[in-house]
Amino acid sequence: MSNKKLIYVLLAILSLSIIGLIYAKLKENKKSSFVEKMSFPDDNPQTNKKISFGKQLFFDKRLSVTETISCSSCHLPHLAFTDGEVKSIGIRGNHSMRNAPTLLNVGFAPTFMADAHIKTLEMQAIVPIQDTNEMGIRMGDLIQKLRRIEDYQQLSLEIFGRDFDAFVLTRSLAAYQRSLISLDSPFDDFYYEHDTTALSDDAKKGWLLFSEKFNCTTCHSLPFFTTFKAENNGLIREYQEDYGRFRVTKDSSDYGKFKIPTLRNVALTSPYMHDGSITSLDTIITLYSQGGYHSVNQSEKITPFEISAHEKQQLIAFLRSLTGKSITQ
Repeated sequence: MSNKKLIYVLLAILSLSIIGLIYAKLKENKKSSFVEKMSFPDDNPQTNKKISFGKQLFFDKRLSVTETISCSSCHLPHLAFTDGEVKSIGIRGNHSMRNAPTLLNVGFAPTFMADAHIKTLEMQAIVPIQDTNEMGIRMGDLIQKLRRIEDYQQLSLEIFGRDFDAFVLTRSLAAYQRSLISLDSPFDDFYYEHDTTALSDDAKKGWLLFSEKFNCTTCHSLPFFTTFKAENNGLIREYQEDYGRFRVTKDSSDYGKFKIPTLRNVALTSPYMHDGSITSLDTIITLYSQGGYHSVNQSEKITPFEISAHEKQQLIAFLRSLTGKSITQ
């Protein structure tokens, strides 16, 4: 073989090797490639040490005034970081204003809370801590208490280069929450990895019903099965206690609007809706098939449709296929 031919052969082998490496890398990152790149605040870049510190704080009951409630009390990992309660139980048996949402994939959300009004996870962390029905402690008092914990003070100095304070607390909690990712459901294998065996026939038909016949993706769009927008879904005929986004904006067009929840891991997050008033997926489908309760300011997207008992079961089979096989903590 001439030197010229040998060079061509070696180049071909090298090219194939490079292509193989690229393909392997693409396959490894395929599931993460379909999501928008998670953004991080300039003052809170993600690090493993910060995530670990945030996890300690997340599960620490000393963050509540009675030292009986932690962030994890209302966000249990095995329930997709919800709590199974109609409304979360806080200090002294008090109940929160609303049903606890999942924290999985929360780092991809552009706004937080059911009113969709808080702009960052760092700001959101302050709300349940100071809420008198949830953790009920003043931030100043909490910082003094946690700064006296030797491990926390040392970690604060090591990771942030400063004494433990509200900045350290909120940035650490936010970092941990951004690490809670669930994007490996059977549906992901089917839809993004093209594994036709990942879903049952009923789940596949349920996906077609969801995406095409009933057009549920208008509000629950891929990849997170939510638009993250606030809408009035017709759940309540006349709102009397919780007026939704109107509560913070005082804009009449926001009356009865709540942020559309993600449907990922929805089989694990019952009871449903902002008030925890619905306990089954079957009942939710019935509500929407009836066109909601025609409440004031109800979204025009909520319209009646006919669905058979078998189609309902197919739709539920699809929704169950959105349960992730694992989460990243």
